[in-house]
Amino acid sequence: MTPTTPAPGPPKPGPDAPGPGPAGRVRLTWAQPEDLVGHELRQAAEDGRDPGPALRAWSAAGGHPAPERAGASAAPAPPHLRALATRLLDELARLPSPLCADEPTSWTAIVAACPQATPLPGTASTPPADHVPQARLQAAPEAQPARGHTGTGRVAGGQGGLRERLEAAWVGRAVGCLLGKPVEKLPLDGIRALARAAGNWPLDDWFSARGVPPALLAAHPWNRRSAPTSLAENIDGMPEDDDLNYPLLGLLLLQRHGKAFTTSDVARLWLDELPAGRTFTAERIAYRNLLLGLEPPATATHHNPFREWIGALIRADVHGWTNPGDPPSAAAQAYRDAALTHTGNGVYAALFVAAATAEAATGRADVHTALRTGLAAVPPRSRLAEAVRFGLRTAADETDFDLVVDRLHARYGHYHWVHAVPNTALIAAALAHADGDFTRSVCRAVSGGWDTDSNGATAGALAGLLTGSPQRIPHRWTAPLKNRLATTVPGFDGIGFDTLAHLTAQEAARS
Repeated sequence: MTPTTPAPGPPKPGPDAPGPGPAGRVRLTWAQPEDLVGHELRQAAEDGRDPGPALRAWSAAGGHPAPERAGASAAPAPPHLRALATRLLDELARLPSPLCADEPTSWTAIVAACPQATPLPGTASTPPADHVPQARLQAAPEAQPARGHTGTGRVAGGQGGLRERLEAAWVGRAVGCLLGKPVEKLPLDGIRALARAAGNWPLDDWFSARGVPPALLAAHPWNRRSAPTSLAENIDGMPEDDDLNYPLLGLLLLQRHGKAFTTSDVARLWLDELPAGRTFTAERIAYRNLLLGLEPPATATHHNPFREWIGALIRADVHGWTNPGDPPSAAAQAYRDAALTHTGNGVYAALFVAAATAEAATGRADVHTALRTGLAAVPPRSRLAEAVRFGLRTAADETDFDLVVDRLHARYGHYHWVHAVPNTALIAAALAHADGDFTRSVCRAVSGGWDTDSNGATAGALAGLLTGSPQRIPHRWTAPLKNRLATTVPGFDGIGFDTLAHLTAQEAARS
């Protein structure tokens, strides 16, 4: 999603991290009420609430729209405007959404809304944020793992084969993320222009500044924090990014608490191991809410207009990796993780990825089967399910992927570029159009714009699984990574993807 900092060397703030504002003040991003209210007004319009009265009050008082790309407006609002923003956030939160029946929040309601899925575990009426599934509904025998097992009876090649696939998934996630980093936040026409100028369109290789006219680089500058470590001419290992940090935290969560972890366990892990400055959007708001003394699931809803953005999706892979052949359990884990920070379509995106990944991790599914499995875990009348279905239909209808992207942007371009709905639709379309091929999957996902590094990471992880082995990922993608990942997550800096695969396989084998 939002890049953090490369290593080695002292940590630097990401592009939306706290920094000096006017007169040396710290201007914290993704947290100011005067910026949050604009995003909440947009969220209200998307989920069917009437933002009109709040919008009129905000505009009449001199309030500005939410920043389109940045995490904060340039200058703080005066006290009276900040107080109004806080009041309007509370008022908007009290408005009921007419979509709530089709877009349930509780785990029990999500399970009930997904009749086409292999029955999902956990239907007891326990608090959803800390719900630990104790029993699985009657499932088809082939989807029901043996007692005390994780579904690996359906896994091709046993534990050795699983480790190979997991290494390919970790590598694929890094490749896709790194490919998307230099063009994160750029508009679609800028991405296309930069790649064409370098002779790299349709996208088929790392972005490069070689041969790109200076005027074009001035009009569409690379992401300023990422470009020094993510262009073809300067890649040296995998630099730090939250799209890799969160899977590492998920692995650490499972090592400490096992698969029966609760949402509160996720919260405690973050407070212990995740610096607040390494969080963005919904994760930063939830972190702030924890420090205010709120408990899940209120951490996901209080003054959090980013609750349907992509942050939970980028945390979902590890839950699929550790439940191969068991999409229901993967989705249940992803739910308990996502409930700290997200609701609605933000959660559904995580369920989609976790279930699809668990299916792909068996080594027996093709990409289309995996995507169908993921979609079956999403409430079918939700906006996210509709968008994924549209993405898959469009991928089937168009031979030129640029036309697929154009149709997606025409239909979902009103959403923020980090929102889960358009990005999940693009990920699904890219994977389906590429028919699971690794290079085509990551390049299509990144070339479609929006949250380029997150989309590339998720597509790369699933396509990597499907290759079956890191040796089947082309050398031009794997060689620059040097089997080395930089991170500030404790205990993982400099780790190799082969070691990560071994550690992940250990968690997959745990009951």
